[in-house]
Amino acid sequence: MRDQKSGFGLREALVNMVFPRRCPVCDEIVPMGDGLICSRCRTRPQYIREPRCRRCGKQLADGMTQYCHDCRQRRHVYDYGYALYDYQSMRKSIYRFKYGNRCEYAAFYARDICGKLADELRMMDADSIVPVPVHASRKRERGYNQAELVAAELSRLTGIRMYGDLVRRVRKTVPQKELTIQERQNNLKKAFNITTNVVKLNKTILVDDIYTTGSTLDAVAMELKRHGVKAVYFIALCIGEGM
Repeated sequence: MRDQKSGFGLREALVNMVFPRRCPVCDEIVPMGDGLICSRCRTRPQYIREPRCRRCGKQLADGMTQYCHDCRQRRHVYDYGYALYDYQSMRKSIYRFKYGNRCEYAAFYARDICGKLADELRMMDADSIVPVPVHASRKRERGYNQAELVAAELSRLTGIRMYGDLVRRVRKTVPQKELTIQERQNNLKKAFNITTNVVKLNKTILVDDIYTTGSTLDAVAMELKRHGVKAVYFIALCIGEGM
């Protein structure tokens, strides 16, 4: 086992020499020995902590209420979920990951999820991980689905099986950030479908990059529950502030 580990470490070092890893926070080359993030950036990500909304996981100003304003105003299809970072502290990182081909960031994000949300993952007791899909045309443009990269790393670290092709995005919708909540919901109607039988799945974790209103997660959760999945949770990389 020791020889296998040392061999893996040597291969990783050689790969990093040819294709040096970029820090997911500052995007500078990570010095050898620093790991997945450079030492000066380890304290820069701002994590979502308690008190959190019991539904969407937004940071709350105080612990006097269980739910944020958004979740008090509307019901969600998903059961509940958590986000890792405050959006403002990691928005540049997520943008580079999503549009700048910084695929290596996925390993850092997944390790951070397992470190910061370990208890939450255990409580979910899920039997599957499903990345929120992008339309095939967008995946061709970028060359990857950023949520799928994180989901694959998370699956590797937790041992929970990832179903990367279970849900397909069949409608190319306009960007959600340009729409109101009602428009987002209408925009996502019939945007997803299930590609195979999911009757054997019981509890699923959806993985996405940014939580805004939860409309996309609700749309995917609706399809999964319609096909027999009993509980749908989510893990998002970033989320905004709650009230």
